Formats: sequence, structure tokens, C-alpha cells
Amino acid sequence: MNRRCSTHNFYETLKRVTGNTYRLIDQYTAYWFFNFEERSNNMATSAYAPKIWTKEFIAIFAFHFVLMGAMYSTLVTVGNYTIEKYDVNPSIAGFAASIFIVGVLIGRGVTGYQINHLGARKIMMSGTVLYFLTYILYFFDFGLTFLIVTRLLNGFATGMISTALNTLATISVPEERRGEGISYFSLSMVVASAVGPFIAFLLLEHISFETMLIYVGILMLIVILMIPLIKINNVTKETAVKPEKFVLIEKNSLRMLMPIFLMGLAYSSVLSFLNTYAIEIDVVTAASFFFIVYAAAVLSTRPFTGRLIDQKGPNVVIYPTFIIMAIGFYLLGSTTSGIVILIAGFIIGLGFGNFQSAAQIICVNVAPKENVGLATSTFFIILEIGLGFGPVILGLAIPFTGYGGMYLWLIVPIILAGIFYLLMVGKRGSKSMQ
Repeated sequence: MNRRCSTHNFYETLKRVTGNTYRLIDQYTAYWFFNFEERSNNMATSAYAPKIWTKEFIAIFAFHFVLMGAMYSTLVTVGNYTIEKYDVNPSIAGFAASIFIVGVLIGRGVTGYQINHLGARKIMMSGTVLYFLTYILYFFDFGLTFLIVTRLLNGFATGMISTALNTLATISVPEERRGEGISYFSLSMVVASAVGPFIAFLLLEHISFETMLIYVGILMLIVILMIPLIKINNVTKETAVKPEKFVLIEKNSLRMLMPIFLMGLAYSSVLSFLNTYAIEIDVVTAASFFFIVYAAAVLSTRPFTGRLIDQKGPNVVIYPTFIIMAIGFYLLGSTTSGIVILIAGFIIGLGFGNFQSAAQIICVNVAPKENVGLATSTFFIILEIGLGFGPVILGLAIPFTGYGGMYLWLIVPIILAGIFYLLMVGKRGSKSMQ
């Protein structure tokens, strides 16, 4: 009884401390967005003089942040919702979650092919309209198959918007600060992957899944008011090129195929099964803070690693991420302690969070300048193949390994990702942007 009271008091204290910390982070982030350039110009050398945080970049960042928050809030909760509502096994529940990523993947493939013809801005606008048309379908209950189709279509629209915003963000930053700019912009996904699940877990303690969807939809309606601020485009009427044939990927970026896929496969287990795993080992309260700790790790290192990539090249950042990620998964799979779960979240944030930005920069750097949009799309296509199909594959293994065993076995593909990177990229990743 005393132990239970002690644990309860600990988590109540953790909630209060984290709540205060989260408010401070929120205030700091707002200050950071609007005052970053002034502080950056004071501290940085002349090589970093061109601005990154323009009003346009902030608008693109904010739109992508809310879009990704919407995606992750449903991605980490719909699996358990499906199990409870339709009484299905973990593999089917994982499919219901990950089919959204498959939709995103298809959306990226289509838009990456057309982005130099139609332009990123037009694709962003079209994707936004389609997003809301498909989002409404969530509120019609015609069974599990209908839910899966809805998530596929809404994922398709999300893929369109995200590819367009990533392209617009890439071309809006100075080329000599591209590594730093992409690192900052990718925080929109990283922070969203923390805030979205965190808020979703807290909300679902008091409201239904359907009500949570209403709140998410309202946030999306608010953020699209910033679209008029986004005037930049990757093409003009004079430079638009109609593609002669369908091109899904930028071939030069395929050197990163296996590293990105394997790391995405590993991280998909966290997105789809962490909630269920936490219920099984009775650390639900700690697990709700997992993604906040994950984001804190990335926020504390991404600005530094972005500049390091520009100065020294991606290799100095990307090699350690494989080792760090493996350590995080070892801790995650071998404990039943809430504190260790949070430590694992911080370590995985250091690993996967910085891997993503470094890998995206490599995909863009090896591509011709005119194929920046296609290279960006290629990076996300590979990543989302891992994120999308990972839960289905891993769901089949869970009955044999258990959730903890699955996380331990995933150390193998993480190490293989590092080996493939060494063989396929190696010294090519040592090239700096300066």
C-alpha cells in the first residue's frame, strides 16, 4: 500500500514538474521563433549571416508542425482504439495505424513526380482541400474496413501537403545554411511527434477518440489561416517543366535506401506499440511523457548538429546515431521501470531524431539542384515504407517475442543500418556544405 502511494505521489510530482517545464518550453519556443535571427546574427560568424527564420519560413514551419501533430496523435492511439472497438489482434491494429503512412507514401510519390511541373504551392493548396474532405469521413462509422480506407485517403492528403511544405522550406533557406535550415525545419516533425502523442494520451483519459478528432480538426482549420503568408514557390510559369515520364524517386538518393528503411522500421515499433507495451508493464503514466522527453533530446541537440553538418559533413553526426539508437532500444526492451522508459525516450531522441535530419540532408546533397523536391520526397518515401509496413511485420512477431523482446530484437536492424550506411555512403557523407 505504501509503495503504491509512493509511486502515485511520484507521478503526480512528475506531472506537475513536466507541466511547468512544458509551459517554459512553450514560452521559450515562441521567443525562439521570433527572436532567433537577432541572437543568431550576434553570435554567428559572417558565414551564417543570411536569414533562416523569415515570416514565410515560420508559417511553413507552423503548418507542418500542426499537420504532423495531427498525424502522430492518431497514429499512436488508433491501434488501441481499434483493438477495443473491433476486438482485433495486434497485427490488424498495427495495420489500421500504419495504413495512414502508406497513404502518406503514395501521396509523396505522386507529388514528388509533379512538383517541378505544378509547383509546391499549388500542391499544398490542393492537398489541404483534400485533407478536410477525407477528414470528415472519420466521423462516419461503417466498420473497420471503412476506417482503414479513411486513414489511407487522409494519409494521401497529408503526404501531398508535407512534401510541398518540405520543398518550400528547403528552397526558402540560404543554400550555405541548408543543413542548419533543414535541421530546424525537421523540428516541426520531431516536436509534433512528441506533443501530438502526449496531448492525445492525456485527452483520451477524459474524452473519446472521436472527440479528440474534433479538437485536432479545429487546430488544422486555425493553422491554414497562415497559408497567405506562404508566397514562395519552387517553379514559375517560365521554369515549370512537364515531366516526360513518371519518376517516383531521385536515383542518386537511393544510396540511403537501407539505412533509412531499417531505422524507420525500428522506430515504427515505438509509434504503434509503445502504448500497448506500457499498459502491459504498467508504466502508462511514464509512457505518456516518453515523446516529450524524446523531443527535449532533439531540441537540445538539433541546432548544434545542424551547424556541425554544415561545417564537418553528415558523417560526424550520423555514425553515432546508430549506436545511440541501439542503446535506447536495449533499455526500452529490458525494463519495467517508468524512469528507465523515459531515459530510453531521451536516448532514442538523440539517435533517431538526429539521424532523420542528417539522412535528409544527404539525400538532398547528392541530388541535382533541380531535383531538390524529388530528393526530399524520396527521403520520406523510404522512411515511410519503414514506418508504414513496420507495424504489420512486427505485429506478426509479437506473439512469439512479446513487446519487450521485439524491442531487443530491433537492435539487429539498427546495427545493420549502420553497416549499410558505411558500405553505400561512407566517405561521401563527409562532405560539408561550406
